[in-house]
This record gives sequence, C-alpha cells and structure tokens, in this order.
Amino acid sequence: MKNNRRNFLRVSGLGGLGLVSSGLIGCKETTNEFLASTPTSSRSQRFNMSGYAAPKLETVRMGFIGLGMRGPGGVDAMSKIEGVEIKGICDLRPKEVEKVQKMLEDTSHNPDSYSGSDYAWKEMVDRDDIDLIYIATPWDWHVPMAVYSMEAGKHVAVEVPAAKTIDECWELVETSEKTKKHCMMLENCCYDFFELLTLNMARQGFFGEIIHGEGAYIHDLVDLNFSKDGYEDMWRLKENYQRNGNLYPTHGLGPICQVMNINRGDQMDYLTSLSSNDFTMGKRAKELASEDEFYEPFAGKSYRGNMNTTIIKTKNGRSIMIQHDVSSPRPYSRIHLLSGTKAIARKWPSPKIAYGHEWISEDEMKVLEEKYTPEIVKKVGTMAKKIGGHGGMDFIMRWRLIDCLRNGLPLDQDVYDAALWSSIAPLSEESVKNRAKSVDVPDFTNGAWKKNKPVDISLAKGGNTNVLLNGN
Repeated sequence: MKNNRRNFLRVSGLGGLGLVSSGLIGCKETTNEFLASTPTSSRSQRFNMSGYAAPKLETVRMGFIGLGMRGPGGVDAMSKIEGVEIKGICDLRPKEVEKVQKMLEDTSHNPDSYSGSDYAWKEMVDRDDIDLIYIATPWDWHVPMAVYSMEAGKHVAVEVPAAKTIDECWELVETSEKTKKHCMMLENCCYDFFELLTLNMARQGFFGEIIHGEGAYIHDLVDLNFSKDGYEDMWRLKENYQRNGNLYPTHGLGPICQVMNINRGDQMDYLTSLSSNDFTMGKRAKELASEDEFYEPFAGKSYRGNMNTTIIKTKNGRSIMIQHDVSSPRPYSRIHLLSGTKAIARKWPSPKIAYGHEWISEDEMKVLEEKYTPEIVKKVGTMAKKIGGHGGMDFIMRWRLIDCLRNGLPLDQDVYDAALWSSIAPLSEESVKNRAKSVDVPDFTNGAWKKNKPVDISLAKGGNTNVLLNGN
C-alpha cells in the first residue's frame, strides 16, 4: 500500500500540473484541456457510497493539511468536539503551523507538526494513527491529497470545490468506492440555519412538490483577490483568469440539491451557462500594474465575466438556477430560493416564506421556525453561534461530521455530492465557451440515484456527541 501511494504522484502526473515547483500554495493557470473527461459509459460503480455507514470510531483521530484561511478555524472547532484527537497539523509555511500549535496550548490536543516541504503532508497521511484527513489547501491540491489519503486508509473532508475537472470528479468517486472511505466536501452552507429549516420543511411536505430552486455565490472579492496579504501566492486571483464559468457553485447549489434529493431520487440531466463580460477585474489589474510592478503579470489577462448564470434541468423535470459573481459591487447573497406547489421560501435579502401571492408576517414566520427547526439545530445551534464560523454553520457542519463518524452513520454529503456539485464549474466553462450550448451532466452514481435514500437530518440516531467549549 505504501509503495502504491509513493507512486501515486508520478502516476497521476502531478509534476505536469506544475504543483511541485509551486508547493502547497501553488496554482496552475487552467486551460480548456482540463475539461476532458472519460465517457460515462466506460464507468461502473464498484460500491455504492450513498448511505454507506463506515465502522464506528469512538475517537476520531485527525490530521489537518493547510492552515491558511480556513484551516485554523477547522482546527479550533474540532478541538471543541468530544471524541476528537488532533494528531497532526501541516502547512508548507512553518509560521502557520506554529500559530496553530500556540492556539492549541490550553487544550488537550498536542499534535505533531509537518511543514517546510512541498510534500510534508504525505508523511502525516502515512501515519497509522489517523482516521480523518481535513484538507483546506488551494484547489489544485484537493484531489491529489484526497485520493492519496483515501488510498492510505483515511476518511477525507475536503474544502470546496472538491475537484476542478470532470476527470478529477471521477477519480474521487472511484477511489472512495474502491477504498470504502468517506470523501465529504465541506459545504458549510448546507448547515446554515435557514437552509436546515427549509430542508426540514421540505422533508415534511410543507412546500408540496418542489418545482424550482435558486442559489448563488454573489460576494465582492475583488479587493481580497488583489490583496498581497490575501490568498498566498495570489492563487485565488489566478483561478479567475483563463477560466470563464461558475467557478464556485457549491455554496448555493448544495442546499438546493439536498431539498430536491439530487443523487437520491432525482438527478441532474443537462445544463446551459452564460457569462457576462468582465467589467471590473481586468480594469483593476491594469490600474494596479500602473502603480506597482508586482501586478504586471496580472495585467492583460482575460478574466472571467462578472456574472455567470447556469440553468440546470433534472431528470424529474425540476429546474435550478445558480449564479456566480465575485467581482461586482453588490451585497452578499446566496439567494436560496425554493418554489413548490404549495409554498415558496427565499433567504436573501431577508428570510421569507409565502403560501401563495403574499409573504407571511414576522409573527407567522416565528411560528413556522418553532415548528420546523430541526433537531440538529436544537442540539448544537446555540453552541455553534457562540463558537462562530460564518454565524455558526461551520461548527454545525464539523460537529455533524464527527457525530456521524463516531456513531457509524452515513454522512449527509457523500462523494457523489462532492463530485456532482463540483462538476458544475468545468461543465459551465464548456457551455460558456460554446455560446451557452447545453451540456450533459455526468451521473456519478451510475444509476444508483434511483434507489438511494434522501438525506436524514432527524438525529433519530446519533446526536450524542458533546461540545467542549474549553477544548478539554
């Protein structure tokens, strides 16, 4: 097994991706060649990971890779959950590892440190005393690290998006099926409070038949993406040129897919996608380059359009609209709109419910919240808000992951969700490139969606993992 893992990077062609020279913080300029994929007809399901319950882990021993923007928050949250033991932390930069070690000084966790080389993470992954690898690195590294970790016998939790190409999506699916190790994409927005509320309402038939859903990631990131103190090596900015599509679909898409039982009773069929021109990023790059030579490599690039709109049709006839705009001066929004035969819900600019043509009153809204707030929110919602992380949804997600592993329960998000939701990025690129031509969406479940059961957030099983605010 170890020899196979050592050969992994050579076999998968990581050197050809330009990652060796760029390290954990590197980023390759993506080209349309990345869109190539193996035909679905040549695939077969080895094992159905949907609904799969791995053996119980009384203690979940963890290793973290990537301690930049998202990693430290993950370490802090996991240190406050019963039954977690943090065994290792890794980042290319020693100073980031030192910061996290200092953060854990007053807790019961004393992890080993790994840093200083491009592949320090491999040494940690190869340990025999780690059950779960938590990946919070730049996007190019997600699949290589996730696959290597599953091959090493570890479950994987990987930040969004889980993959960048269709071939990478299939690689995650096939490795998870082969190893019977979970690969969960850390789509925290599925655990926001209104999203969980509406999911529970949908499960109880409140909306009737779901007809249509809308989601988005509308978040002005121009200043952050161009900041020298933002993403290391400007990797996030680099993702936004030479690629034109919905590069970050999962925040708005995930909660809609769970309500519609995508991969579990329904499946995406095809999509069409178009992007506006770029009106801001190219201009900003030229302005900055005229004042600071640091920005000269970013001037003259072809940046993705400000707004991308992707429309998806499902096998059962539902429709989904997903938007992506990180470069326009607009208020933050993920939309989260659900339209059914009985009622409609919309989250932004403020959470609202309508039975017909009129939005209900605030008092009526409070009654619905009291009736439909799911058990998971009642269990850890208050603690989650205290601990923080995007208002608490980050902590709910992390607690839920650990509780499922400790109780031997299926995860709310499996490898098919990670692959399907991530695939929208390259598929949208292909559609945009061809004047919004429709593109078929792969079925990563190989037909198993017809019998897979919907996500269950009832806490009928599990829910017995406690929160330790002091990390001890």
